[in-house]
Amino acid sequence: MKKLSALLFFCFVATAAFSQIPRKKKGFTLSENNSENQLKSNTSNQNSVNPDSGPRKDSLGFEHRDDAKDSIAIYYKWLDASRRYYIDSSINDFDKYFSVPSGYVYLGNNGAAAHSLIFQPNNRIGFDPGFHAFDIYKFSLEGTKMYKTTKPFTSLNYQLASGKEQMLTTGHTQNLQPNLNIGFDYKLITAPGFFVTQNNNHNSYRIFSNYEGTRKRYHAVMSMFGNNIRASENGGIQNTSYLSDPNRKDRFTVPVNLGSQATFSNNPFITTVLTGNHYRDFNFYLRQGYDFGKHDSIAINDSTTEYLFYPKLRIQYTFTGSKNSFNYGDLSADSSIYANWYGLTLKTPNDTISFTEKWNITQHDFSLVQFPDTKNLAQFFLAGVSYQKIVGVAKASNLNYDNLILHAEYRNRTRNKRWDMLAKGEFYTSGLNQGDFNVYTSIERDFNKKFGNVNLFFNEISRTPSFIFNSKSTFNFSNTTIDKKENIISFGAVSNNPIINLGCRNHLLINYSYFKNHYQSEQNSTAINLLQLFAAKKIKLSDRWFWHAECTFQQTGKNSQIRVPLIVTRNRFAYEGVFFKNLILSTGVEARYYSAYKANGYSPMLGQFFVQDTTTIKNLPDISLFAHFRIKGFAGFLRAENLNTAQIKNGLNWMNNNFAAPLYPTQGLIIRFGVQWWFVN
Repeated sequence: MKKLSALLFFCFVATAAFSQIPRKKKGFTLSENNSENQLKSNTSNQNSVNPDSGPRKDSLGFEHRDDAKDSIAIYYKWLDASRRYYIDSSINDFDKYFSVPSGYVYLGNNGAAAHSLIFQPNNRIGFDPGFHAFDIYKFSLEGTKMYKTTKPFTSLNYQLASGKEQMLTTGHTQNLQPNLNIGFDYKLITAPGFFVTQNNNHNSYRIFSNYEGTRKRYHAVMSMFGNNIRASENGGIQNTSYLSDPNRKDRFTVPVNLGSQATFSNNPFITTVLTGNHYRDFNFYLRQGYDFGKHDSIAINDSTTEYLFYPKLRIQYTFTGSKNSFNYGDLSADSSIYANWYGLTLKTPNDTISFTEKWNITQHDFSLVQFPDTKNLAQFFLAGVSYQKIVGVAKASNLNYDNLILHAEYRNRTRNKRWDMLAKGEFYTSGLNQGDFNVYTSIERDFNKKFGNVNLFFNEISRTPSFIFNSKSTFNFSNTTIDKKENIISFGAVSNNPIINLGCRNHLLINYSYFKNHYQSEQNSTAINLLQLFAAKKIKLSDRWFWHAECTFQQTGKNSQIRVPLIVTRNRFAYEGVFFKNLILSTGVEARYYSAYKANGYSPMLGQFFVQDTTTIKNLPDISLFAHFRIKGFAGFLRAENLNTAQIKNGLNWMNNNFAAPLYPTQGLIIRFGVQWWFVN
């Protein structure tokens, strides 16, 4: 009660308190207008991006300012993208600052296994080990940003929450020369959790660089990143009735299925996993290209010449290497649990077990890129061939595979930036994944500020089921290999405009592979169709009050092996505005709700979510109070989450837990505090 009272008091006096901050004429300044987030296919679970037609009103961009030494021009591009994007500094959506997007559920605390409430098919073709329960915490190649900045730029984000939970993210980028940029990202998550054997500790790092030769013929992009995932697994609580026991307000007294026999500590600095998963990966990416075309130059003055180059043909070589390790261990394994869940016979009632699988993958790609319009590098034809080598250790045996891949792409973003067309394909001609293919096409029309843009897309995938469905996998227990290729067809449309953002997506899945319990796998023999409709709108209720509404509708057949809630919605009622010239404030209440459904169970040993038909998850809306603010380059966040767990039985307490999966309750009241700084060096 004291925590809740303190939060309400903070929200009430926030405006008056911040007015005591002196106004400075100089400093690192961000623009003061917040903009509405564009709708994504997964509601609020991706980073906001901006078109390269100019900086967003709430972004760091090209600004003409009197104090030149404090201004900065900074933008970035995604790999294989031609658009420029600008850093989003808006504060009204906490998804931008927290590791788990609001469209996901996670098993108990930050860093635990998670999955999306809004269905996303596995579209990875080729070799895939199959472990994705912790993907949202990892750095990836697709998430690497290639920056260009006029001055060194650093960001630092630190969050502290109840239960000794901490999260640190930091990043830095700078141009050592106008044509050479370097940078790094780092993320640390440590969360002991509220139940026994629930501690998580994740570390991720990324180093990146991009270079362009002085004559603009040679180009190079490098990214080196790694992830160290340490997640304890308790298998859920033994009985849900323990949650309402007034003698078990301390959740460490609630019996769990795994790990309770071992000595456990909730010290956030102890990172040892006694029962659980330890996933590690290291990745290296290097792309080099050399252009042939027409060169030109402009004399700036007597000593400076600006070189221009108009490419017609590019020769491109890309090397990709990764090293992956997946381990599950239990120092004091309960033989009855493992016999019941996994069909394993242990030597003693409390035995020590360990299962490990390792993979080293290298890929060499040679491509030719042709530019038909020398003044529009966003229009090109690409054709290439890749050779992939896969070496692994699974079930104590060495495995050796390879793949030969052909790929092609056509992209055209017109010079007036009204049309953006993309058509690309990838086909595995021989090797382990022979016959896999991915065909993707999209066309986008940008109208104007009033009507926004419309995007139409089509995607067809034929993929070999992930290797965990192969009998050679360490984590495949007495299952036969599932080798029929999965076929996934997705198509739909998205419309983004100032009035409302709308979208629809339809998935057709044939030979869908899944786990039907803790360890047994199966492949669906009939086609599964899933329809998704989604909408998002920012509604102005008054001069300062806004309603941010997001809703997704999902419908699939009754006999489908895909379990999704019919409705997923998030609503934020916020008091927002700019006060005292430099203070940007967003405070209010946030509620997330998803309809009752038979949520997937979770297999700790395999790190997989599986289909179950016995338990229906029916949760109350997740309710939070929040106060977010920003003053120039500094932002602060104070949140009281899971207020819906309050009950007055046996005195006010926070024991009315929701569930993320059968036997996996979410937290009670969480007080979360966070700060973020932006530095211009």
